[in-house]
Amino acid sequence: MRLSNCEDLGSYLRECRREAGLSQADLAARATVSRRWLSDLEAGKPTVEVGLVFKVISALGLFVDCRPAPEPEIGLDAFLDSLGREP
Repeated sequence: MRLSNCEDLGSYLRECRREAGLSQADLAARATVSRRWLSDLEAGKPTVEVGLVFKVISALGLFVDCRPAPEPEIGLDAFLDSLGREP
């Protein structure tokens, strides 16, 4: 799953929580965070504490995998144009 911003992360974690059949209160208790804080995380609040984010990720049985972004794909026409082909 590629997550590009706080909103993506919040939406993904909300989806995982719902798929696990957990309420916000259930997950908050499991992760030892407040329900209000979890609500802010799921809403994409950009100032949530990263240590608590990892607690929620762990409580959902997830892990974070960071790696370099793949190079954008380039079409054949764009590639040939980059070599100086004239139309």
